[in-house]
Amino acid sequence: MNAAVFTQSYQEPPFCEREILRYAGCRKQEPHTEALLADCLQEVSGIFSYRICFCELPVSVNGSLCDFALFSLRSEALAKNLSGSDKAIVFAATVGVGIDRLIAKYSRLSPARALMLQAIGAERIEALCDAFCGEMNARYPSGLKPRFSPGYGDLPLSAQTDLFSLLDPPKRIGLSLNGSLLMSPSKSVTAVMGISNPRSSLSNPGSAGAC
Repeated sequence: MNAAVFTQSYQEPPFCEREILRYAGCRKQEPHTEALLADCLQEVSGIFSYRICFCELPVSVNGSLCDFALFSLRSEALAKNLSGSDKAIVFAATVGVGIDRLIAKYSRLSPARALMLQAIGAERIEALCDAFCGEMNARYPSGLKPRFSPGYGDLPLSAQTDLFSLLDPPKRIGLSLNGSLLMSPSKSVTAVMGISNPRSSLSNPGSAGAC
């Protein structure tokens, strides 16, 4: 079978300053921290490119083996996550290389600023994934399972190669994978999301908003 892979670009999601400060490890807002954040937000204006490629595949689970027809992954945690699903969405997302360039620049000039930029990048990729998950939740009213990424739990980072072979992110969204299985741009995500089967007793209706 051949999988239809779709590519989408997104408008910039609203920034959540509280989440950015959480990623930066700031437990409370102080004037100098707020000033640094405001300055960094001004500097990153317009540098992000919000892009996703994705496809839908059938999935069957047998023990710890998760079979997606075109490839299979072995993970007890992923198998548990996909319980009650007979289809899944596989996706890759990135916010572009601009933030990486700024982080590299300020890693030498201002470590505090580089840390805040790292936090902004982390919040941006999560905001993009949340926007995509919200769209998919609307498309599949039976609900989605929480997204599950290579390197999480017992799913090895080497699973990245299967997802990249399927989606071809370098061509579609400018996202590459190096020999150490690290993605570039760094503020990127690959993941699998089970689509809940409403006929299955294993489906969890409450999982729809968990993405």
